[in-house]
Amino acid sequence: MAGKPKLYYFDGRGKMESIRWLLAAAGVEFEEEFLETREQYEKLLQGGSLLFQQVPMVEMDGMRMVQTRAILSYIAAKYNLYGKDLKERALYVTYVGGTDDLMGFILMFPFLSVEDKEKQRAVIVQKATSRYFPVYEKVLKDHGQDFLVGNNFSWADVHLLEAILMVEEKKSDVLSGFPQLQAFKARISNIPTIKKFLEPGSQRKPVPDDKYVETVRRVLRMYYDVKAN
Repeated sequence: MAGKPKLYYFDGRGKMESIRWLLAAAGVEFEEEFLETREQYEKLLQGGSLLFQQVPMVEMDGMRMVQTRAILSYIAAKYNLYGKDLKERALYVTYVGGTDDLMGFILMFPFLSVEDKEKQRAVIVQKATSRYFPVYEKVLKDHGQDFLVGNNFSWADVHLLEAILMVEEKKSDVLSGFPQLQAFKARISNIPTIKKFLEPGSQRKPVPDDKYVETVRRVLRMYYDVKAN
C-alpha cells in the first residue's frame, strides 16, 4: 500500500469528493478505483477492508481508512492544514462541521424525484443564504484576514470553497449579497493547487448525472426513493 493514496468509491462526487479536494489542495497525487459492480463492493466487504461496510475507503500510509471525517482529519493534520494549536483546531472543526451540514442538503439531491429536486433547490439556497454563509461572511469581515482561521490556508477554507461552488450550481448568483465570500472565493480559487484542481481534466468530478445515480443504486442496492429534507 506504499506510494500514492488510492481512493475507492464511485466515479462521482458523493462523500469522496471532499477527500479529493483536500488531497488536491495539499498537492498530493492520488489514484482511484471506481466501484461499478456489486461484485467489486462485495469483494471489499469480504476482504475486511470496509470497517463499517461503507465507502469511501482510502489506502494511505499503510492504512485502509474509512469514515469520511477521520480520513479528512488525517489528511489535514499530515499536510499542515489543521491549525497550530487546539484552539485553532476547534475552530476548524466547527467551521467544517457547519459546512458539512450545508453539504448534507446537497449530497442526496441527485437521487430525488424531479418534483422533490425543485423543492430541495429552494431549501439549499435558503439554508445557505440565511444560516451558513452569513456566519462565514461575518468571520471574514470581523478579522479582516484572507482565511477563516489564523490567517493560514486550511482544511476549513478548502471545504468552504467546495460548498460555495456546489451551492452556486443550484443558484449562480447566490453570493450576490456576500462581498467577503466573493473575495474569499476568488482568493482560494487562485491558490495554485486549487486552481489546478478546478481546471478541466483534473480528478474533480462533475455534477452527478443519471449514470452516477444508477451505478450507486445498483452497487449499494438502493431500491427505495430518497426524500427531500
